[in-house]
Amino acid sequence: MQLVVARIGRAHGIKGEVTVEVRTDEPELRLAPGAVLATEPATAGPLTIETGRVHSGRLLLRFEGVKDRTAAEALRNTLLIADVDPAELPEDPEEFYDHQLMDLDVVLADGTEIGRIIEITHLPSQDLFIVERPDGSEVMIPFVEEIVTEIDLEEQRAVITPPPGLIDESEALVASAREDEAESEAKESASKGKDA
Repeated sequence: MQLVVARIGRAHGIKGEVTVEVRTDEPELRLAPGAVLATEPATAGPLTIETGRVHSGRLLLRFEGVKDRTAAEALRNTLLIADVDPAELPEDPEEFYDHQLMDLDVVLADGTEIGRIIEITHLPSQDLFIVERPDGSEVMIPFVEEIVTEIDLEEQRAVITPPPGLIDESEALVASAREDEAESEAKESASKGKDA
């Protein structure tokens, strides 16, 4: 199975180094010196990592055969793709590869079906499951411990305990209506107190 592990950014310096946007939880494994990576577009590769280092919080890589800034700049926006055994699991039992989570059924703790995971979006603060509902609509579920309480790969399901309004928007409206009502009552009683 092939997984995108990074995207090449701009050239750094004059000796062929490039910045990379890391798209793997295991950069020390996937982006280590000696790793041979396929590319998208395929004409840019395969690329073999010669060196890697962190500079100002960014990972810099140099590839074999890329010796100057011009050659490095030509690789900009190229995706780096690693071959991964589909049976391989992350070292941490609480972590999962995207391909393991795709197509999992999403259910509530009581077994109520919500839908199935069709996409995983990686944001700086958290990951999101894009879940397709049985009616074809989509809902975004934050992949955080408080909401996604269990991932069962054997049963091919993710169990969630969503806060009010995450799955059913009408619940959010009810909650906000209650807050508005409570605020109105508080203002009303405060103004009555002033009139007295």
